[in-house]
Amino acid sequence: MQALCESDSPAEAWKRVVRPGEVVGLKINCLAGKGISTSIPLVEAVCERLRQAGIPAKDIVIWDRLNADLESAGFRISTRQDSIRTLGNDVFGYEDELALHGSVASLVCKTLTRTCDAVINLPVLKDHGIVGVTMAMKNLFGAIHNPNKYHTDAGNPYVADVWMLDPIRRKLRLTLCDATTAQYEGGPSFMPQWTWRCDGLLASRDPVALDYVGWQMIESQRAEKGMRSLKDAGRAPAYIATAADARHMLGTNDPRLIERVEV
Repeated sequence: MQALCESDSPAEAWKRVVRPGEVVGLKINCLAGKGISTSIPLVEAVCERLRQAGIPAKDIVIWDRLNADLESAGFRISTRQDSIRTLGNDVFGYEDELALHGSVASLVCKTLTRTCDAVINLPVLKDHGIVGVTMAMKNLFGAIHNPNKYHTDAGNPYVADVWMLDPIRRKLRLTLCDATTAQYEGGPSFMPQWTWRCDGLLASRDPVALDYVGWQMIESQRAEKGMRSLKDAGRAPAYIATAADARHMLGTNDPRLIERVEV
């Protein structure tokens, strides 16, 4: 975070992302259970940094699609108002009116629309058997009621269009992608034979750039293991380029414009 924000301390870096008085949501990914979900130590570390930046525990909400998914990944459900809340969308439900953009018409979860002022995106670096990869942008399928509708054509343009929905585009501040253990085939379910210890994190305010870099990491691992590229497998994540086009402008997928800082 210090490198990303070019700050002198972790607390100062986080103060550039969130402000005291805001309720900050942490959108994690628990679909695959304990095998390859957002790690509890990472979430705990982010919560600690948020508190150091002036966000009290009562203003931190850890969330995903379902309570059952959170529990399967080792998180404990809590809806207490005086401490960190951890809950699925099944607690507050979804808005009654559809949010619309391009190819997408969805109900957005009330956790995002009514509870959180800002959201930190905490996906996992992994392959997806239909849309190619699932990282920053795909993780926000967990904010809508009908993600099952948006997997045809390898998720293009649906993944980009979901990110365009207000308040998703307005409230997402930062993506920290958990790449401690990553998966290059068989996702989104946990397939241990296709995971590797990457022991890293990817941090960016540009979800398109992060997804592009993560995609290349997965391709490199596939090549090292003698596997076909995602393009040759018929599931290249074309939605990444769509998210960067003139109609979306969510970020850049041009490697010449992506500054990679390794620390």
